[in-house]
Amino acid sequence: MVFPVGSSPVGAAAMIHELDTDPHPLLRRLRAGEPVSWLPALDGWLVTRRDLAFQVMRDSVTFTVDDPRFSTATLIGPSMLSLDGAEHTRHREPFARPFRPAQTRARFTVFVEAEVDRLIEALYPVGHAELRGAFAGPLAVAVVAEALGLEDADAATIRSWYDAFVVAISDITAGRDGDATEAYEQLRASVQAAVADRRSSSLLADVATREGGLDLVEIVSNAAVLMFGGIDTTEGMIVNCVWHLLGHPNQLALVRDDPDLLPNAIEESLRLEPAAAVIDRYATRDVELGGARIRRGELVRVSITGANRDPEVFADPDRFDVRRGNAAEHVAFAHGPHFCFGAHLARLETRAALRGLLDRLPGLRLDPEHPSAPEGLVFRKPQSVHVRWEP
Repeated sequence: MVFPVGSSPVGAAAMIHELDTDPHPLLRRLRAGEPVSWLPALDGWLVTRRDLAFQVMRDSVTFTVDDPRFSTATLIGPSMLSLDGAEHTRHREPFARPFRPAQTRARFTVFVEAEVDRLIEALYPVGHAELRGAFAGPLAVAVVAEALGLEDADAATIRSWYDAFVVAISDITAGRDGDATEAYEQLRASVQAAVADRRSSSLLADVATREGGLDLVEIVSNAAVLMFGGIDTTEGMIVNCVWHLLGHPNQLALVRDDPDLLPNAIEESLRLEPAAAVIDRYATRDVELGGARIRRGELVRVSITGANRDPEVFADPDRFDVRRGNAAEHVAFAHGPHFCFGAHLARLETRAALRGLLDRLPGLRLDPEHPSAPEGLVFRKPQSVHVRWEP
């Protein structure tokens, strides 16, 4: 059965506020009755069923990112995130090469573990902290700066850039005007300095010297993608996992009793609350998907959050279960040509972060005086995670 645009009653009633705060009840109703639903609030379709999400993400010919309305393209110009086909490969491959699993472990393990140790050493005597601002964010910023070779920019400056990008993208997704011009210009100057330093062995310098490679404008655009991808989503992974584990003492006890469960606990946290909640595509032709007739040029937004709680794949999908056998079948890092090549590094950072926190902060627990929960239309995480421990 094919449903015209006007017959998505659940989607028609959906509000941005629902999607931003607690989208799970709405996504559950959409997935059950309107798995491809027209949401006027988003001026586009929302895909919430996992099999249909896979179909969209795999088929970059029919569902493309290469559209001038794509949120990051409007902010920073063409990049690996907003191109498909041969141009996507040209932009992505020089940056992706160093982030393969073996290279990632060899290049970043010592650095990440040292940063975790340094940050926890500073926190330990105090007995309490807000972990997003004092730990997860600084760790993610330090790793991205190290990866790119942005030696002339301090952590606070880099964080201000990615904050500006994230806010602007969220505004555009919600139908508001978004602007990050100042942050982009500052990033451009920093990237230009890194590229000009021919003595540097940084990723940016390496990309710039490759024959037939990317020009400066293209390098800046892709550096911006890596920045808000590598910082915001990794920060989100860390704080979401802390929030899940500390909020479920029985599950935390399982991980403490068997530390080998930690990697699966991270996958389960990613499944329940992916740091990147949605991804955008645009239909290149008229197509039928999940009973909906989509017209050429229309926005098709995949709800990663919705797909990750599909009961056809995940039993009791709203439950946090560190022993879930198929937790890693989530699509938190997307799928297909635009699968996140930084996934290995993000996992490495999150494992090191959680091990450090659980091992070195005795009695680690959420601070009941500062309750929090994940929120965000595009990037989902608690605005703050206050914790206490016994110094």
